[in-house]
Amino acid sequence: MTTSHGRKLVIGPTDRTSEQRTPESPLFLIPEAARESFVPFVATLPVPRPGENDLTRIAAGRPLAEGDRIEVTGRLTDERGRPIRHALIEIWNANKWGRYTHSDDPAVQPLDPNFLGIGRTLTDSDGNYSFYTIDPGAYLARPDIGRWRPKHVHFSILGSSARLVTQMYFPGDPYLEKDPSFFLLGDAQQRHLGVRSDSHLDGFAGAYHFDITVGGRNATFFE
Repeated sequence: MTTSHGRKLVIGPTDRTSEQRTPESPLFLIPEAARESFVPFVATLPVPRPGENDLTRIAAGRPLAEGDRIEVTGRLTDERGRPIRHALIEIWNANKWGRYTHSDDPAVQPLDPNFLGIGRTLTDSDGNYSFYTIDPGAYLARPDIGRWRPKHVHFSILGSSARLVTQMYFPGDPYLEKDPSFFLLGDAQQRHLGVRSDSHLDGFAGAYHFDITVGGRNATFFE
């Protein structure tokens, strides 16, 4: 067990990477007034261009990517429920067959020429964000032991002084209970499942709501 800022994180079956994923010592929160002197501070974040939150096509007027289109929305807040405004949120996910558009992805599943699988947006004045993407496929992460990774969407949250990375999972996925990354979430597992609903957009298979909380007892688990 590893104690971190009052929480105990279970060392799970993560192919010998658990020790690298969990802190060895308790974490201490830097007072807000002193944070700029401890970490790099970015006064202005890049502003995404219109349409960069739409992963379902490479650019306006281009063909749609293969697979079911889904809507992913949510709200970014601090531990007191206050909105974190104008933070840069980036997402990336595998295509419908479970392959990433990345040269280092060893998967043999097809690539989709109309799907890059990356997008970004800024949260609005209430901390809200929205993306359109393709429902990702699960993929075989360890062929030698037959271990699959469940469907998931990666999130990167960039503020003025820190970058946090997490994942949203899909409820009912049969591979969740054997996934090491999901196992390590412990009592935070439910908070990392997107809440499924019907989409009001034409041609979309569904919508998922995923709130992200920075800090506090009910914080999102960041990698």
